[in-house]
Amino acid sequence: MKHMLFAAGMALTMGFTAAQAVAADVTLRISLQLPMKSHLGQNLLVFKEEVESKSNGDIAVEIYDSAQLYKDKEVPAAVGSGAIEMGVASLTRYVGDIPAVDIFYQPFLFDTEAKVRAAVAKGSPIRDPLDKAIKGTGSTVLWWQAYGGAIMLSNGGPVKTPADMEGKKVRVFGKTLGDFVTAAGGAPTLISGSEQYLAYQRGTVDIGMTGVSGVKSRKLWEVMDTITVTNHADIEFIVVVNTDFWNGLSDAHKAVIEAAAVKAENSVRNKMSAIEAAAYAAAEENGMTVYKPTAEELAAWREVSQPVYDAYKKKAGDLGVKILEEANKL
Repeated sequence: MKHMLFAAGMALTMGFTAAQAVAADVTLRISLQLPMKSHLGQNLLVFKEEVESKSNGDIAVEIYDSAQLYKDKEVPAAVGSGAIEMGVASLTRYVGDIPAVDIFYQPFLFDTEAKVRAAVAKGSPIRDPLDKAIKGTGSTVLWWQAYGGAIMLSNGGPVKTPADMEGKKVRVFGKTLGDFVTAAGGAPTLISGSEQYLAYQRGTVDIGMTGVSGVKSRKLWEVMDTITVTNHADIEFIVVVNTDFWNGLSDAHKAVIEAAAVKAENSVRNKMSAIEAAAYAAAEENGMTVYKPTAEELAAWREVSQPVYDAYKKKAGDLGVKILEEANKL
């Protein structure tokens, strides 16, 4: 009897969801590589609830998490081509078209929360030129999602200095982070976020690089035992919408979506410190060691970083040089 009631309930729920979609004038499908329980997934729910509520059901939002539809690296092309209306991608996924986006991966450039907030503020001399450049790929940036600082993962002890990385294979999620690893004597391997658990489990790489919130949402403590808190880069994700689709929306629908995007962006940015603190606590509760490098150890990392800046200036062109100058003013 319980099974029959459950099945009937599920049928009613599915029927209601289908009816909602039919009733909606516009449907926004969003691709997300992370699990729904991740803070980026929860942030999309803030957006979804706001849009559906303020549009009185005229706009429906469907979220496809855990790379069901597209992996992180596939999102820019999928959204830019109109294969899907919206997607969440790591900012660095645009580096092929816009090398300047890797400004946030210049080692230790944005080393305080105040600098990060100033850089990512809508209309800032760093973010604004990047948002405009991304439009050239067929996508419009709706909002930025904070993901925190980059940390290192390892087994058997922390990665205290470049000497501990020498000769090791290191998971990275961007070419510039790869340059950083190379400068430190390691061998970078580009691996999508959704594939890193298996990479650590199988020993494909010796060291990982990610945001600490990902350690919690992906349960990476099952395959790595140590976090080194380097915070050597600022990880940003962006939520993009296909520009042709966006231009086809009514002004009223655009206003609802833009207001929801602002709310979602402020929400995730303001929660980031607490999210990271909770992730570190969860990591320790699950047996991980959290190591904070000394000032001398951080100085050793900074010392090997200059080639990364030199390479960035060569690759990123006038736009990169310009926003690097702005970043150095912060």
